[in-house]
Amino acid sequence: MRVQSSATASTAIAVPAPRERRSSGTVLAALGVIAFSLTFPSTAWGLESFGPWSLVAVRGVLAALVAGGCLLALRVPLPERRYLPGLAVVALGVVFGFPMLTTLALRTSTTSHAAVVVGLLPLTTAVCSALRTGHRPSRRFWTAALAGAAAVLAFTVGQSGGALTTADGYLFAALVVCAAGYTEGGRLARVMPGWQVIGWALVLCLPLSLPAAAVALAYEPVHLTAHGVAGLLWVALGSQFLGLVVWYRGMAAIGIPRASQLQLAQPLLTLVWSALLLGEHLTAAAPLTAVAVLVCIAVTQRS
Repeated sequence: MRVQSSATASTAIAVPAPRERRSSGTVLAALGVIAFSLTFPSTAWGLESFGPWSLVAVRGVLAALVAGGCLLALRVPLPERRYLPGLAVVALGVVFGFPMLTTLALRTSTTSHAAVVVGLLPLTTAVCSALRTGHRPSRRFWTAALAGAAAVLAFTVGQSGGALTTADGYLFAALVVCAAGYTEGGRLARVMPGWQVIGWALVLCLPLSLPAAAVALAYEPVHLTAHGVAGLLWVALGSQFLGLVVWYRGMAAIGIPRASQLQLAQPLLTLVWSALLLGEHLTAAAPLTAVAVLVCIAVTQRS
């Protein structure tokens, strides 16, 4: 009996409390948001050296090689067949669709304008999650989410002048496919580690991304610069792999709708990086919007 009690106590200590799990999940999801906030400025850097198709294909290959190496080194077994459709949605959404569409948009759009997509992404992800999982957040949650999205939209559209262009079509399409990929990835992260979700999605795309990279590099000119190489490495390893690893783990811990609302801060972070790395101009409205967004995040986290 004494041994049994000790084992039970050890198990109780080893299992994180729900509050601790939510706290760690929020930290992980926030780290993912920080990583994603650098994606657009890094893409703009990458386009200095590579064409849009080359940049997306090469980033996918590099990320898949790193992910595949980790899966092999740790001898992770192949995912069960029932998880393959979900992994395919993740691959099409966050590995191929979102990077390709946003890269095409950034050829003619500034990073501050592209941040409109990220401003709408939390709301779109929450809607997609509700439709996919049957979860129904409270009215308070939706009110705060809509208020936060409206604040971000007002700020980012005001920064870009509010004009709709062909790039906006790419951005809105990217919004839809990314929300689907986030939702499916968050669901899969509950049954397998988050890094394996994105790892297998990247490996699943390798038979397409590898020949695509070879063809794109043959047809698009390459002019290597320090900025271009740094941008490629970040979007491949930081945004495409490491950022999604912590993001999916965070979503699995705190839930897809709640994690998605942390992304309300992402456009503001992107605008800061754009000013620091690309020299884009920011107005005095930034701190006011930041306060409004943080309030909305606090409300959604408590709802």
